[in-house]
Amino acid sequence: MNNIVTMKTHTRGLMHAFATAIFAGFVALLSVIPAHAALELEISGGSAIQIPVAILPMAETDNPQAQSRLHEIISNDLRSSGMFRIINTSGMPALPTNASQIKYTDWTALKAQGLSLGEVQSTGNGNLKISVQVMDVLRQTALLQLTYTVSASQYRHVAHMIADQIYEKFTGQPGAFATRIAYVTKTGKRFTLQIADYDGYNAQTLVSSNEPIISPAWSPDGTKMAYVSFEKKKPIVFVQSLYTGERKVVANFKGNNSAPAWSPDGSKLAVVLTYGANSQIYTIAADGSNLQQITKSSAIDTEPAFSPDGQFIYFSSDRGGRPQIYKVPASGGSPSRVTFEGGYNVSPRFSPDGKYLTYIRNDGGSFKVAVQELASGNVKLLSNGAQDESPSFAPNARTIMYATRVGGKGTLATVTVDGLVRQRLSEAGGDIREPAWGPAQASAK
Repeated sequence: MNNIVTMKTHTRGLMHAFATAIFAGFVALLSVIPAHAALELEISGGSAIQIPVAILPMAETDNPQAQSRLHEIISNDLRSSGMFRIINTSGMPALPTNASQIKYTDWTALKAQGLSLGEVQSTGNGNLKISVQVMDVLRQTALLQLTYTVSASQYRHVAHMIADQIYEKFTGQPGAFATRIAYVTKTGKRFTLQIADYDGYNAQTLVSSNEPIISPAWSPDGTKMAYVSFEKKKPIVFVQSLYTGERKVVANFKGNNSAPAWSPDGSKLAVVLTYGANSQIYTIAADGSNLQQITKSSAIDTEPAFSPDGQFIYFSSDRGGRPQIYKVPASGGSPSRVTFEGGYNVSPRFSPDGKYLTYIRNDGGSFKVAVQELASGNVKLLSNGAQDESPSFAPNARTIMYATRVGGKGTLATVTVDGLVRQRLSEAGGDIREPAWGPAQASAK
């Protein structure tokens, strides 16, 4: 959900508040938190057919932390996708560390299709050389031979990159383990916009405030974040560099400025303004120039999202009496309705490949994540919570992250587009909300 109370608190029974806005505040720039898991991961479900692979520990080196953690991270990544079954190797008498040591009969007996092994070497100056071989057990040939030389602090990112390569080699689809996510935490009265690896590690604070923070939106190249601040006691849209911390005001017009959404080329944003009267969709250049009104109605038009080809802006509106999703040409024109099943559909977000549209549907009083295949129009409800919101696609279009509530506390969850694999990510210290999955370019640096 992005900019208005209904789109953020409809799950709390405030459907009458469709026109009311809540916004965010800004305080500080980047501050790195300790490099441990900010989020705890729980996985349930799995694909009907899982690929059995063995991920072996790396050869012993003088950097035991990296050695012991690399294969665990790779294993956790592949397991979390639901596409792989990680073979238990605890009963094996000896584990090879290079291809010449492999006894393939041992691994065929375990029905392994893939085998990952390698070594980590210190090269001096705090750097590591990580070498990995991924073998096809049935054909007894190498599928991948990978070598990385990185600083010791980057070993987690390299593990995610290796997992991505393995995932793609076996499934034919790109992985999303080396990407990043953004989310907002609330601890006491403090709101914090965090950016982290997809699994919650290596979290950084971009914005922290005693005022609410909402609407984080990644630029298409993964280098900037748009968000809404209330630091001047009114909602203002900012864009901030993730590397320099520099920020600029993009929308600070009369009334409310909210719900930023980037165009696919990164040249402009769609925003929601009450510039004239009620909430309407506008576009504005990324430098804050060239404001153009896109929708003109007496209804509440909000939560814009560009289609991946940039030709249309999808948005939520009550112009038909109840909130539904519409689309309008990105240059303006006559809107047309997109959702017809269900009496309440909001928060549209596209898959990067343009095949799916995800949104939130009121299903018998529960708010759930839905996905619609655009070619066929088929709709499937994916989540099983009662108060789910803010869906966001992974860059490989296979998984959707969203906010939910468990035991009265906000948390994040993911579900695959087929609905078979669900995960829950929780933080011990506070509520989590407003997830935004970064683009493929938004990898840890």
